[in-house]
Amino acid sequence: MSDDLAIRVSGLRKTYKDTVAVAGVDLEVRRGEVFSLLGPNGAGKTTTVEVLEGYRSRDAGDVSVLGQDPASADSGWKARVGIVLQKVNDLTELTVAEAVASTAAYYPRPREVGEVVELVGLTEKRTARISSLSGGQRRRLDVALGILGNPELLFLDEPTTGFDPEARRQFWAVIEGLAHSGTTILLTTHYLDEAEQLADRVGVIVAGRVIAAGPPDTLGGRATAAATVRWAGPDGPRSEQTDTPTKLVVALADRFGGEVPELVVERPSLEDVYLRMIGHEA
Repeated sequence: MSDDLAIRVSGLRKTYKDTVAVAGVDLEVRRGEVFSLLGPNGAGKTTTVEVLEGYRSRDAGDVSVLGQDPASADSGWKARVGIVLQKVNDLTELTVAEAVASTAAYYPRPREVGEVVELVGLTEKRTARISSLSGGQRRRLDVALGILGNPELLFLDEPTTGFDPEARRQFWAVIEGLAHSGTTILLTTHYLDEAEQLADRVGVIVAGRVIAAGPPDTLGGRATAAATVRWAGPDGPRSEQTDTPTKLVVALADRFGGEVPELVVERPSLEDVYLRMIGHEA
């Protein structure tokens, strides 16, 4: 495995009785990047990630995570991997600090409890019982437990499900801080704006295969796709698709003698591209 790769998957397959969950996934995640895996329910996203985490066996394919096969990885490998699941066991009777300290005992070289609590923004809640935390604060604690072992690779499964908009953006700041420190992150999410905000690259999985991967701003030809120019004309709203939006805007400005009323220039969003991809596959 290349030293530049944290994850390498080739030909991954998994079948449950007569149902093919993963039909030949090929995937690479570079060290230090945030990679977001997108896909509709039932596309094979969860099964793929569980194989990478070492929680599920596979029927075929080569898988290397931090240089080892997760199916036979030892405890040293597990200490290098952090996992933040969508649902975790409840620890409501412990305080934040107690939960972090008790979990630290499972790692050979854990981070300092206070450092981790501060990193996820829970210093003021250090002595609060978990049962008293809000949903957003509890999710921050989940991340604290996931990064406690100072992992090289962090799996985040739908980390902001149920968050209000403010809590989501606060959580994004935590993830951006981890990425800045060099942690490799594999993120699964149904929020396209979350993937666009956090990910260096995204992959789209449909029907058990990764059908596209690349930076969010270029996925599916977004950067070169035709733009839609909208404006308010004398007879009402107008729009036109064009490969040369600047030329059209200049012409409109000349026509209106300056500012163009209600001018908007749009290229396809990540959501537009994603929906087109999964729609074509369906």
